[in-house]
Formats: sequence, C-alpha cells, structure tokens
Amino acid sequence: FRLDVQLIVYFFLWYAGNYYHNITGKIAFNMSGGAMGFPVTIATMQMGIGCLYALFMWGAPDARKFPNIRFRDIITMLPVAFCNAGVHGFSSFATSAGAISFGQMIKASEPAFAAVIGTTVYGKGVSTARWMCLIPIIGGVSLASVTELNFAWLAFWAAGIANIFAAFKGQENAKLMASGEIRDRLETVGNQFALTTLASFLFMLPVMVIKEGSKWPQFYSMLTTNPVWATNFVLSGLLLYGYNECATITIKKTSAITQSVANTAKRAVVIVGSALVFGESLGFAKLMGCSIALGGVLLYSVIDTLLHKAAERGKAQRFKRTIEILDMEQDAVGSALSSMVEVVGAAAEDCVRDENGLCEVSDEESVEE
Repeated sequence: FRLDVQLIVYFFLWYAGNYYHNITGKIAFNMSGGAMGFPVTIATMQMGIGCLYALFMWGAPDARKFPNIRFRDIITMLPVAFCNAGVHGFSSFATSAGAISFGQMIKASEPAFAAVIGTTVYGKGVSTARWMCLIPIIGGVSLASVTELNFAWLAFWAAGIANIFAAFKGQENAKLMASGEIRDRLETVGNQFALTTLASFLFMLPVMVIKEGSKWPQFYSMLTTNPVWATNFVLSGLLLYGYNECATITIKKTSAITQSVANTAKRAVVIVGSALVFGESLGFAKLMGCSIALGGVLLYSVIDTLLHKAAERGKAQRFKRTIEILDMEQDAVGSALSSMVEVVGAAAEDCVRDENGLCEVSDEESVEE
C-alpha cells in the first residue's frame, strides 16, 4: 500500500478552498447588501481575479507554459465558457439572496437537470437505475425546502438556473474533450481551466455593465475604504480559481466512484459548516432531507458503475462454472476411455490368436452375434 500524499493535499485544498470561498463570498455579499447590493459585479470580479492569477502563471518564469492553441480552438471552447459563466453567476446570486446551505441543497438536485437535458437535448440515454435515483434526490430536496426557515424564492430560482447551466456545461465539456487534438494542444488541465475562466469573464462583463454599471462607484468605494470587505472579496476570488483547479486535478487522478463520493461529501461539509458559521437553520427535517438528497446524488453517480461491475462479476462466475463443468466432463470422458482401453486390453490378452496374430472368434460367439 502506497500513500499518495500529493493526492491527499489536492483533496484538502479542494475541500478547504471550496468551503472558505463560500464563507468569504457570503461575507462579501452580506456586507454589500446581499441580492439588493451588487452581486453580479462581485461575481464578475471574482472571475476577474482568477483571470489575473492565470495570466500571472503564464507570465512567471517556469510556472506554466502557454498552450499552443489556434483561434478555432478558442471558438470551440466558448460554449463551455458561456455555461461556466452562467453556473458561477447564478450560483453567486443564489448565495447573495439566501442561506448558503439552502443554495447548496437546491444545487444538489443537479443530476435531475443533467438527466433531463442530456436525454432531451443531446440524445444521451439515461439508465432506468439512474432515473430511479432521482426519486430520493427530488424528494429529499423537497423535504428540506418546505421546512427551510430561510426560504428565499430568488435563491431557489437562481440555484435552479445554475443547475441548468451546469447540465449544459457537463455535456459541452464532454464534447470538447472528445477532440484529442484540442486536448493535446491545451497540454495541461491548468491551461484548460485558465482559458475557460478568461472567456467566462468576458461573457460576464457586459452583463455586469448593463445590470449594475451604475453601482460601480459603490463597489469601488467598498474596495478602497473597507479592508474587511476587500479582504474577503479578494480571497473569495482567489479561492474560486484555486479550488476549481485543484478539483479538476483531483478528478483526473481518481476513479469515477471516488469523485462522486468526494463531491457529495464536499457539499455536505459546506452545508453543515456554513450553517454553523452563519447561524442558519438546521432542523431535523432539513438535515433528513439533505441526507436523503445527497445519498440519492451519490447513488445516481455510482449506480451504473456498480451494476456494470456486478454484471461483469456474474459473467466471470458463470464462465468459471462453465469451465469447471467442462473440466468435469473431460475427466469423465477420459475415465471412460481409460476403462474402455483396459477392457479391450484385457480381452486382447485373453483371446486365442491365429497364425496372423489376430484373435480367433469361437463358433458360439459367432452364433450369439
């Protein structure tokens, strides 16, 4: 058994980064007025901080080599970047409008959106087992929602729209990575995420200007006069980029089941941790609903793999049994042949031979025949 220290470090950075991104981001949203402040500006500038970090990594000596991409590669990546912008923008708005635990709980229903969109838009089949797993997901989210003391319709709809963007992003990213040429030219996961972040920022920028352009002076004032707010805002942007890159690297180094378990556990950590920090409601029904939903998400993620492995084990056992039966039959045939040889040999020894060395047949034996 060999302990992968590097993988453990990436897991820790992924979990810690995601948790503290949510905490620092929520503090920044609350201090600036929540959904009534300038959440789109904060979300866009968080993405902008990630862009600055990506550019720094390309510019710093021996840090990261710029990918040898072509213009058509960038065009091909735009759908993923657009969906990524939608996921971050609406997730951030959900965080600004309601409790973190509530938003995370609604986002736990993402597999339901992925199944419907994958089937209806992309023609991707979903197994019956996965469809059945949507029952506890939807039921758990519904149970937790109806008992949520901090229920906010804005957060509910924003998180739901973020799920739609996430479902499209997953499908578009799969199409993008199916092209071996683009994957080879990007060279590293870090380059792929950096380019996606840059394009996502450009998609969010005009939306920010149109919706909250008049609030830019407020944003600038908070940034320059309120060090507590500025610190949380900058940290939330750096952590957003950092934890996503660590998550991408971790996913590349682990199996599908490990990823599913880790992602489900991470969401549980954020839900419970943020509720404790901000004093959000955690009643029995809400915890029960969250547990049922997260369990359904985990099962949805691994059910096909588990069933496939079970089927493979069944085939292997049937094949092994067939070989055993054939071996038994072969042994039986071998034993029968040996017995026949012995009988023939004994008869040959007892017979009376003629001058040519052949056994003579008596008159009685001839009559019997």
